[in-house]
Amino acid sequence: MATTVILGGGVGGLVAANMLRRRLDQSHRVVLVEREAQHVFTPSFLWMMLGRRQPRHISRDFGRLARKGIEVLQDDVRAIDSARRIVRTERREVSSDFVVVALGAEGWRGGIPGLAEEGYDINVLDDVLRLRDALAGFRGGRVVVLVAGLPFRCPAAPYETAMLIEASLRERRLRERSEVDVYTPETLPMPVAGKAMGEAIKGMVEGKGIGFHGQHKLSAVDPGRRELTFENGARANYDLLVLTPPHRCPAVVKEAGLAGDSGWVAVDPGTLATTHERVFAIGDVTAIKLPVGLMLPKAGVFAHHQAEAVAENIAAAITGRAAHQRFDGSGY
Repeated sequence: MATTVILGGGVGGLVAANMLRRRLDQSHRVVLVEREAQHVFTPSFLWMMLGRRQPRHISRDFGRLARKGIEVLQDDVRAIDSARRIVRTERREVSSDFVVVALGAEGWRGGIPGLAEEGYDINVLDDVLRLRDALAGFRGGRVVVLVAGLPFRCPAAPYETAMLIEASLRERRLRERSEVDVYTPETLPMPVAGKAMGEAIKGMVEGKGIGFHGQHKLSAVDPGRRELTFENGARANYDLLVLTPPHRCPAVVKEAGLAGDSGWVAVDPGTLATTHERVFAIGDVTAIKLPVGLMLPKAGVFAHHQAEAVAENIAAAITGRAAHQRFDGSGY
C-alpha cells in the first residue's frame, strides 16, 4: 500500500488528488491536506466583484472528496521533512511515499509601507466582497488598479479587472465622472506572451479610456492622502484602490529546503520533480524558466496540466508501470 500526500487544495491539488484516486485502487491512500473547509474558485472573483456571483455559487466543501475515497485533513501544514517525506500539521504527523506540494503563492503586503492598510486584494474572498460593496456605492472619482510587485498570480487579472470596472461604470452612467488607471512594474501587459500581445492588450485597455502606466514599481502607500509613490518618483492619487499584492513562496516550503535561488521551488520542467526523491511541486509555488528567458506565469491552467502529469507518473510508479507523462507547457 502506498500513500501520497498532496499539500494544498487549489486547482493543482484538486486535480492531482482526483486523478490519483481514479488511477489507483482503494488499497492506496490519497491524502489531501488543506486548511480551509471549502475550495473557492478564484477565477470567478471578478464576476463576484460585479455582483454577478455569490460565494455559494463558486464554493464547494472539500468533504465531498471523501465519497471518492480521498482522505481530507483540514489542517495547517507546519513542517515538511523533504528527505523522509513526512508532513507535520497542527494536529498530526503523516508519513508518505510521495509528496505533492501545491501550496500556492501567498499575497504579502508587509514589505511596502502603507500597503497593508489600504486597497482591495482581488485574490482574497473577503476583499472581493468588500470591493463589490464599494463599487456599488461608488459615485465617481479615480479608480486605480495596481500591480504592487512581481511575480503575481494570473497575469491577465489586473487588465480584466480594469476593463470590467470600466464597463460597469459605463453601464451605470458614471464613466464621465470617473477615471480608471492601471499601474504596474511591467513594461507591457503579460510580457511572457511577447511584445505583440502586450501591445495588443495595452491597446485594448487604452481603447476603453483606461490609462496604462508601465514601469511603475510601488514604493509606498499613504492611506491618509490616498496617494501612491513609485520608485521612479511618480505619484498617483486614488479614490478606490484595487490591487494585486506582491506574492511570495509560503514559509513552510522555504523552511523545508525546497525553495531555490528564485525564492520559489525549482522543479524539472517536464516531471515537476524537486531535488528530493519522490517529492513534486506544482502550480504557483514553482519556478519554471521558459526558453524566452522569462518564468512560466502563475496561473491555474498550468497547475491543472502539471497536476495531470505528476498524478499520472506517481500512479505509474506505484503500479509498476513506466512513467511517461510530461508537462509540455500547455496553456502557454
